[in-house]
Amino acid sequence: MRTRLVASSALMLFLELALIRWTGSNVVHLSYFSNFVLLGSFLGIGIGILRSGRAKRLPYYSPVMLGLLVLVIAWKPVTVDRGSSSSVIYFTSLNTTGPPVWLVLPIIFIAAAVVLAGPAELVGRCFAELPRLTAYRFDLVGSLLGIAAFTGLSFLGAPPIWWGAIVTCMFGVLMIPRQRIGALSRRTVVATGLSAALVLSPLLVMVGILFHESTRPENSWSPYYKVQTKKDTWQGVPLLTITVNGVPHQQAIPADARLQWEPQYGLPYERANVGKAPKNVLIIGAGSGSDVAIALKKGATHVDAVEIDPRIRDIGKALHPDRPYQDPRVTSHINDGRAYLSGTDKKYDLILLALPDSLTLVNGASSLRLESYLFTQQAFESAKEHLNPGGAFAMYNYYRETWLIDRLASTAQAAFGHKPCVDKVGDGLQQAVVTVGLTEADQTCGSEWAGPTSVTPPPATDNRPFLYLFTDRIPSLYLVTLGLILVAGLIGVGIAGGGSSYRRMRPYADLFLLGAGFMLLETKSITGFALLFGTTWVVNAIVFAGVLVAVLAAVEVTRKFRTPPLKVMYVVLFGGLALSWIFPDEWLLAMPVGLRALCAVLIAFLPIFAANVIFAKRFTDTADGTASFGANLLGAMLGGCLEYAALIIGFDGLLIVAALLYAGAFLLSPKTPAVVRS
Repeated sequence: MRTRLVASSALMLFLELALIRWTGSNVVHLSYFSNFVLLGSFLGIGIGILRSGRAKRLPYYSPVMLGLLVLVIAWKPVTVDRGSSSSVIYFTSLNTTGPPVWLVLPIIFIAAAVVLAGPAELVGRCFAELPRLTAYRFDLVGSLLGIAAFTGLSFLGAPPIWWGAIVTCMFGVLMIPRQRIGALSRRTVVATGLSAALVLSPLLVMVGILFHESTRPENSWSPYYKVQTKKDTWQGVPLLTITVNGVPHQQAIPADARLQWEPQYGLPYERANVGKAPKNVLIIGAGSGSDVAIALKKGATHVDAVEIDPRIRDIGKALHPDRPYQDPRVTSHINDGRAYLSGTDKKYDLILLALPDSLTLVNGASSLRLESYLFTQQAFESAKEHLNPGGAFAMYNYYRETWLIDRLASTAQAAFGHKPCVDKVGDGLQQAVVTVGLTEADQTCGSEWAGPTSVTPPPATDNRPFLYLFTDRIPSLYLVTLGLILVAGLIGVGIAGGGSSYRRMRPYADLFLLGAGFMLLETKSITGFALLFGTTWVVNAIVFAGVLVAVLAAVEVTRKFRTPPLKVMYVVLFGGLALSWIFPDEWLLAMPVGLRALCAVLIAFLPIFAANVIFAKRFTDTADGTASFGANLLGAMLGGCLEYAALIIGFDGLLIVAALLYAGAFLLSPKTPAVVRS
C-alpha cells in the first residue's frame, strides 16, 4: 500500500507539472495564466480525494480526459492577438485563432481538474488504509519523486514524448488489474482487457501526438518553452527565426544587416559614452546572439552575455550567421539578469537590456514573469552601481504602448536622478530605445524626453514588479475568469461528493483556511527566491522541492516527537510571518550569496514548517481523513485565487492576507482535542 501511495503521488505531481508545461506551449494564454492549470489541479486533487471513499470503479475518466485534452489542443492550438488590452500587455502572436481567453481558461481549468482527480482518487484510497501521518508522509515522498523526475527531464531537455510515456506507464501500472495465472477466468480476462482498453487507448493517442510533435526537426524543448527554428534568406542575407510556444520571439541576423535595416539597434552606442566606444559591455537577454554581435561590431573588447534560456543560447551558438558566441571576447552566462547583477562586482561601460520579454510566468506565481525583476526601480539602481565612470544603461524593445515607454523612462529618471534619452521608432508596435548615462554628461540625446504624463504609471518596484499592468486594479479579465473558476469549483465539489461533500468538510473549516494560507506562503517563497537568486527554472525547482522537504520535516517531527500545543505553534507561525514582514529584501540582496541563502531559507521556511506542524497535529486528530485532506487542498485553490491580490497590494501584502487566514484557522480550530489516530 505504501508503494502504491508513493507511485500515485509521484504520478499526480509529475502529471501536474507536465500539464502546465505542455498546455502552455500550445495554448498561448497559458504562458501568462499557468496558475489556472495549477488551480484546476488543486480542485481536481481535492475532488479526487473526496470521491475516493465512495467511488466504486477506478478513475478511468482521467486518462480519457487527458487523451481528449491533448487531441483537442493539438488539433486547434490557441493564439491571441499581439495587441494589448487596455490594462495589461501580453507579448503574443501576430494572428488570432481559437476561442477567447475568458472561455479557454475555464475549459482548461475544468479539464485539468478532471485529469488530476484520477491520480488523487488513487491517493485517497491509500489514505483510507493507512494511519493519517504515515499516509501523508508517503504522499510527500511521492510528490518529491515526481518533482525530481520532471526536473531531471527538464535538465536533459527531454521532449514531451518522454512525459507522455512515463504518464502512460504509471497509469498502466496503477489502473490495469494484475491477475495470477491460476486465478484467470473468462470474466477476469474480459474485465482486465476492458480496463486496459479504457486506460491505454486514450493514452496511446496522446503518445502518438506527442511523438509527432517531439520528432519534428524544427522543434526542441528548453526548460521554459517549445522552441521552433526556421532558416530563410532575405535580399541574400541569412535569417534564423526562433519561435517559442507558437509566438515569434527572435531573429538571428548578421550585425551589418541588422544595423542597416534597423539602425535603432545602434542608438545606445550613439547616445552613451559621448562618442567613445564602450569597451566592457553587459548584455542581459543575449538570446541567440544578435545584440552580442552588434556590441562587437561597435568596438567592445569584452562582452558578458547573460541569457536565461540555455536552449536559445545554444541555438544561437550553433546557427547565428556571425558566430558571436565563438568570439574569444565573449563570455556567456546562463542566468537571470537580476541575479547576475546581484552576484558580481564587475563594472561596465554599457549595460544593455536587449528585448528581454519572456513569454511565460515563473511556475507557481500567478503574475510574475521571468523578466519582471529586471524592470523595477531597484533593478535600475543595481545597474547604476555596476557602471564605470562615464558608463550608461540602455534598453530597447517593441513596447506596444506609449505609457509603457514613459514608465520605463521615468523609472530610469528615478534611479539615475536625471532624464534619460528616449528615441521612439514610428511603427504600430512602438519600438523605443531608452538610454541613460551615469551622469547627465554621459549621454547625448537627439531630443529631450518630455517627461511622464498624468496617466503614466509609477515605477514598478520589487514588491509590485508588474511592469505591464497599467492600472492599480486587478484587470477585469482576471476577475471574470477567477469568478468562473470558483463557480466551477463549487459545482464540481458538490457533484463529486454526491451532495455530502460540504457536510463532510464542514468540521474542517480551519484546515480549509490552513490550505489557503499555505498557498500564499508558498507563492511568497517562490517570488522571494526568484528575486534573491533568479527566476530560472533551477531556482524554481529547488524552492518547490524545499517547500515539500519543509513539509515532510514537519510531519516527521510531529510523528516522532512530542510537539508543543497548537496555541504555541500558532505563536511560532505568526512570529515567522512577522520576521518575513520586517526583514526587507534589500537587506538580503546586500549580503554575500552564502549568507543570503542561509537567511532566506530561515525566513521563508520557518512559517512553512510551523504551519505544517499545525496541519499535521490537526490532521492526525480528524475523524474523516479524506474529507479533511480534501478541505485542505480546496483551500489551496482559494489561496491560488487570492494570489492575484498581489497585483494591488504587492507580494509583501500577501503575508498580511496569509496572517488573516491563519488567524481565522486558529479561531475555527476545535477547542477540545480529538482522539489521536497517528
